[in-house]
Amino acid sequence: MINYFFENIDTRNIHPDITAWLENLIITEDKKPGDISYIFCDDDYLLKVNQDYLDHDYYTDVITFDYVKGKTISGDIFVSLPRILENADLLSQDFEREFRRVLAHGVLHLCGYKDKSEADAREMREKEEFYLAKFSDFQM
Repeated sequence: MINYFFENIDTRNIHPDITAWLENLIITEDKKPGDISYIFCDDDYLLKVNQDYLDHDYYTDVITFDYVKGKTISGDIFVSLPRILENADLLSQDFEREFRRVLAHGVLHLCGYKDKSEADAREMREKEEFYLAKFSDFQM
């Protein structure tokens, strides 16, 4: 089950097709959806998570905590909405596309994809693009 929570930001509704799309991504990766929580927050909240749990002192758009067991995908995915907005502007993307990319990025980490090396980052980006293209199958 995918759940959505909001910390230090105005509550937004998540369109049900986003959930269906994320579940489809997981199934396409030959995994099973487990308990996944998206925690949408502001930059300062995510910076604190980054400092407290990863010993990193910088802003980021997404942090994923992996609780995967076998093929069942579970985890907590923290997402900074202001960071997505800024990145969308920097990348000349609309907010919704960048938002979906970050949501997919978090789930792809839970599916086992990494992004620390150049080759891994390239593979992650290819997967993000693949699933963003599949998003058009879902109505918004």
